[in-house]
Amino acid sequence: MLLLCAVSLSAADLHQPGTTTVRGKLRVTPGKPPVLETADHKLITLEGDDTSGKVLADPRLNGFELEAHGRFTAPDHFVLNPSHTHSMLVRKDGKLKLVSYWCDICSIRAYTPGPCVCCQRDTELELRDPDQQ
Repeated sequence: MLLLCAVSLSAADLHQPGTTTVRGKLRVTPGKPPVLETADHKLITLEGDDTSGKVLADPRLNGFELEAHGRFTAPDHFVLNPSHTHSMLVRKDGKLKLVSYWCDICSIRAYTPGPCVCCQRDTELELRDPDQQ
């Protein structure tokens, strides 16, 4: 019940049955699991598949408002739905955005941070409207 303010069940969420949505600020600390700080300052450890884990560990996202879809495995531990369901969005300029990474040399989009698969140059964080995919 303590998390009731920070957690809402989304009837319209079609990602997976039983999905819960959590919102708060993403806190990225090198060497530690990523956490979500709720509006009432509760800390929830976040976990996801390999793709989600790499995105959650990206220090460029530290401090962003995050909306994550998944389920609680403990009161302070949340597992995201698979990344292909777009289980996390960040808020920028009042709008929810999909996290992606772009190489402007090769015009290649990726969904995890790191070097471009073609030229090996670091990709840039690019937040996109979810309908742009």
